[in-house]
Amino acid sequence: MHCNADRRGAGHTGIPSVPGNEELPGEVVDSPRWLLCRRDRRPDCSAGPEEEAEWSAVWHLLDLGYCHTMLSCDICGETVTSEPDMKAHLLVVHMENEVICPFCKLSGVNYDEMCFHIETAHFEQNTLEERNFERIDTMQNGTSNNKDNSLQSTVGVNSSIHSACASDHPKGSAQSLPEDDTLKRKEVYSENLSESRKFQKSRGKQSGLSEIKEPIYETMYSPPECPFCGKIEECGQDMETHVKTKHASLLDTPLEDCVQPFYDCPMCGLICTNYDILQEHVDLHLEESSIRQGVDRVQCSGDLELAHQLQQEEDSKRRSEESRQEMEEFQKLQRQYGLDNSGGYKQQQLRNMEIEVNKGRMLPSEFHRRRAEMMESLALGTDDGKTKTSGIIEALHRYYQNAATDVRHVWLSSAVDHFHSSLGDKGWGCGYRNFQMLLSSLLQNDAYDECLKGMSVPCIPKIQSMIEDAWKEGFDPHGASQLNNKLQGTKAWIGACEVYTLLTSLRVKCRIIDFHKSTGPSGTHPRLFEWILNYYSSEREGNSKVVWTSKPPIYLQHQGHSRTIVGIEERKNRTLCLLIFDPGCPSREMQKLLQQDIEASSLKQLRKFVGNLKHKQYQIVAVEGTLSSEEKVARRQASQVFTAEKIP
Repeated sequence: MHCNADRRGAGHTGIPSVPGNEELPGEVVDSPRWLLCRRDRRPDCSAGPEEEAEWSAVWHLLDLGYCHTMLSCDICGETVTSEPDMKAHLLVVHMENEVICPFCKLSGVNYDEMCFHIETAHFEQNTLEERNFERIDTMQNGTSNNKDNSLQSTVGVNSSIHSACASDHPKGSAQSLPEDDTLKRKEVYSENLSESRKFQKSRGKQSGLSEIKEPIYETMYSPPECPFCGKIEECGQDMETHVKTKHASLLDTPLEDCVQPFYDCPMCGLICTNYDILQEHVDLHLEESSIRQGVDRVQCSGDLELAHQLQQEEDSKRRSEESRQEMEEFQKLQRQYGLDNSGGYKQQQLRNMEIEVNKGRMLPSEFHRRRAEMMESLALGTDDGKTKTSGIIEALHRYYQNAATDVRHVWLSSAVDHFHSSLGDKGWGCGYRNFQMLLSSLLQNDAYDECLKGMSVPCIPKIQSMIEDAWKEGFDPHGASQLNNKLQGTKAWIGACEVYTLLTSLRVKCRIIDFHKSTGPSGTHPRLFEWILNYYSSEREGNSKVVWTSKPPIYLQHQGHSRTIVGIEERKNRTLCLLIFDPGCPSREMQKLLQQDIEASSLKQLRKFVGNLKHKQYQIVAVEGTLSSEEKVARRQASQVFTAEKIP
């Protein structure tokens, strides 16, 4: 720092002329140096009393600070009156505060960078300000009464501008200013301009220059212009309000009282404070999407071709697998229904007898004997009777008359012989054995002698031949095609349709009733029991407990098996029980019913209550008499589209 006195002549100081320095009055003198060099001087010993009195007055004035000795800050130009004040100024302004531009509030830079900023960004304002300060100095020099206050006011204004630019220690250069600083200066220029004017006005009031401050600042500052939209306001305060309200979103700190709208990007959720920015952001999304779609189209064609190829390969594998599974299922069904060309009754009989011989359960001699009997039976076409049990219905009639106290009424069919499966038809011959039972009853009934004249119970291969003959006559062509129009030499199963076809071809009147769904709880069929009761009870004779009717037995078919119904019981609790012959029951069990004293447990294999028949579907074939030749032809025509009576 250095010490500068006010630039005034000796005539304006009010200090008496100093001896030995008469040339100083009227000149602009550096007061501190002058005073210091004169302070060391002492009057000569030859000085008179008057000269020594003058020097005493000078030292008195200096002690009072009348000479206005000022210390100027080398950093910001601020002037103070004493050395302690200068130290305080340096500590407060340059050690603790940051450099702030007086025009645009720029901060965060060192002193040299701030000086460069003011000279480049605020050149016009700085030049105009210096000119105005010169005008102020001129006006102050021409004013004798207020010159000291005016001078200090001018120095105060100048120092206030430079003090805002104070810095501790400059570290960077002006060329290193970032570009964001320029943007920041533009955003807050209006606010800084207003504050600068307020600051100058307050200084003007303190200095007493109220008459000249208005024209000075009108010359220093042109009407403020908005840095964002170019709008011109009359004063800085109006410009400040305009910037904060109209351009709040562009400032670092938006107006707190202003409700700022926010715009959400519909594609990524980014929040924008300006609609135009949002529009540009969304356009970038759309451009990116269009480019990606173009790339995807190129890839899509290749992907579609690959996907089509993979789909074709998958479909081919699936069809191949389905074909394989269908073939396996078909072969399984062929084996199940005896259509796998593994031979028929004769081949199975011989094969099973050989197995018995190999296991030691049959002697070779017996094998040859039974083989000869089988060949004879096949040649005659009649059953050899080795699986037949006769007289069971008569035995049941005796039993119910003498026992069965829990039975209220019982109805029995006409006489029936029981036939069970043999080694030749085990596993597939139940349908044929049930037809033998039914036919054995018809052969013992005189009402059917005309249509069955000269017949006997045929063997299984003969029954197969008779069904093939019925197909040849035109009965049930649809069923014939399912079995390839061939039964002989196979183990093919037969059901209700084949039994109906064979009986009709023999002019036996019958019908098929299909109980296609359950009619009771838990999958039971009470309607089936009611129908059979009505069938047999139509010939009820009085109030007798046992009724032995002339009705033939009923063929009963369900999935996987068939049996023959030979009667029905009505118990004292009003429940119904069917009496059924099962071809799966061997002769030794059936012969127990031929004993004089039949045990109730022996009837267990015959009795079937409602809860015992729970298959999903049952079909019955009931015989109702004979047919004429014309009726036979009519039924043959009707069998082209085979239908059954359904209950319910």
